[in-house]
Order: sequence, then C-alpha cells, then structure tokens
Amino acid sequence: MEQGEKQVMEQATYDEPEREQPIEEEAAPQPEEESGGVPLEEAGGEEAAEPAEKAPTAEELAAAKAQIAELEAKLSEMEHRYLRLYADFENFRRRTRQEMEAAEKYRAQSLASDLLPVLDNFERALKIETDNEQAKSILQGMEMVYRSLVDALKKEGVEAIEAVGKPFDPYLHQAVMQAEAEGYEPNTVVEELQKGYKLKDRVLRPAMVKVSQ
Repeated sequence: MEQGEKQVMEQATYDEPEREQPIEEEAAPQPEEESGGVPLEEAGGEEAAEPAEKAPTAEELAAAKAQIAELEAKLSEMEHRYLRLYADFENFRRRTRQEMEAAEKYRAQSLASDLLPVLDNFERALKIETDNEQAKSILQGMEMVYRSLVDALKKEGVEAIEAVGKPFDPYLHQAVMQAEAEGYEPNTVVEELQKGYKLKDRVLRPAMVKVSQ
C-alpha cells in the first residue's frame, strides 16, 4: 500500500508542468560619458579649477611701455630718413632736368665762343678804308661772309650786347676806361672798345667799354 502511494506521488511530481521563468528586461544603454570617459561632473570641475589669467605686474607694464616707445622712436627715425631721401631724389631729378635743359639751350655755346675772335677780325677788316677797287671788292665779299656768319649765330640765339648809351651793367659790360663825357649821365657807357655777345640769357663775353664819370 505505501509503495503504491509513493509511485502515485512520484508520478504526480513528474506530471506537474514546468513553471515559466520570468524574462529579464534588457538594461537600457547608458549614455556614453563625455570628455573621453570622464564624467561631466568631473569635467566641469576641472574647468572650474583652472586659475584666472594673471594681471601684468607693474614691471611688465613698464617694460611694455618702454618697448612701445622704442618702436615709435625707430618708426619716426625711418620716416625722417625716408623724407630726406625723397627730398634728395627730388633735388637730383630737378638738377638733372635743369642740366639737360641747359645743355639743349646752350648747345652752341662752345662753337659760338670760338667764333667770336673771327667776328672781331672781320669787323677790324671791314673798318679799313681804301680807294683801291680790287680791295673794295674783297671787302664787299668779306662783308657778305661776315653777315652770313652773324645771321647763322643769331639763329642759335647769339646776339651782340648793346652798350653805347646804356647804363653800365657789370654783368654785361667790362669797364676798362672811365672819363668825363658831355651829354651823358654818370655811369653811362660812352664808347665800346670791343663788342660783347650773349647766348640767349647767358653772357658769352662782356663788352669792353668806356664809362662816364
């Protein structure tokens, strides 16, 4: 009898259905920690822990001001140097231009100066008085050459300096004699001993003159 009950109980135990095991819910993924795995609280703590910028000391301010003053002085010196160089360049350019203009303006000066003694000789020869017809013919030919030479020089700007009756001008006249002369104001040219010439506004040779006292 006991043996039969035991078998019945074991059979009942085997026939009991298995209980369903509760399904565990998957844990929600945790957000990744920022700052390379460092918690936000810790990251914020580090930023707060950084010290504030240090204010410059009086010595540092003084050194900075001295450096600024030195740079300003160097800049001022460079500006003055630039202005001097610019002024020198402008003077050089103006002088060069004037020299070129003068060279063009007075290009005939050397030739004209060499021809002045020739003009003097022509004038002396033309003052000769003669009754010889052959000599007169020669003098006429010489006068034609003289006039042609004077005209050619005039085209280049060479002109005789006016002297007799003009007030004495030491720039245009060279006084070699001084005497009393009726009808002339003092310091007036009364006689021309040698002609003077000028090339435009430049004197080639002053006129040699006698001046009244």
